Amino acid sequence: MLTRKQHELLMFIHERIKETGVSPSFDEMKDALDLASKSGIHRLITALEERGFLRRLPHRARALEVVKLPQQATTSAPPKGRGPARLSVVEPGDPPPPAAAPYAANDTRELPVLGRIAAGTPIEAIQQERDRMPVPEAILGSGEHFVLEVQGDSMINAGILDGDRVIIRRTDAANSGDIVVALVMGEEATLKRLRRKGASIALEAANPAYETRIFGPDQVAVQGKLVGLIRAYH
Repeated sequence: MLTRKQHELLMFIHERIKETGVSPSFDEMKDALDLASKSGIHRLITALEERGFLRRLPHRARALEVVKLPQQATTSAPPKGRGPARLSVVEPGDPPPPAAAPYAANDTRELPVLGRIAAGTPIEAIQQERDRMPVPEAILGSGEHFVLEVQGDSMINAGILDGDRVIIRRTDAANSGDIVVALVMGEEATLKRLRRKGASIALEAANPAYETRIFGPDQVAVQGKLVGLIRAYH
């Protein structure tokens, strides 16, 4: 999941490489995104690298490679009872997106809401279905999905806020760098970025106030991967 600026930068780099065969300079990226300094570009590129969208090629100037493009936008939704969700790329601090035409009923799929997931200190494991909600097909794709309500602030720098509802594709496999629902020691479920470090598994927060937790491979079970989120603007 990308912030608006990360998405803009990735697409700018992709289009420039497609047109010229060379990645843009930091000054060109700064001007294209209307940023005050190149330090902001450095931060965005680092974040895109960590999420697996960009790769820096060693020993070459201006050498960036686009590894993949985002397959879905983040989803934002009005409060319950005010209509269906609408797609937009959301960056923390952005105002609510403008109204858009609602999706037709056959463009959505009802998913089970399985309770709350901690984005902080892990809480109880995923509960049984307690509600259902429609989610746009555009961000789902194949496979089984479910929805969880986020509790906590440890993933705020990844654009995931307390009270958001995250859309999870059920799977027990994940790549290093994926944001996953992880079941810790069979008891506690948490939403974190997974990193593989040798034989160990690290669960990383996206908030410097929280420490990375390291576990053995038999102590963490992946329950699913994040594919989008729904946010209610009140």
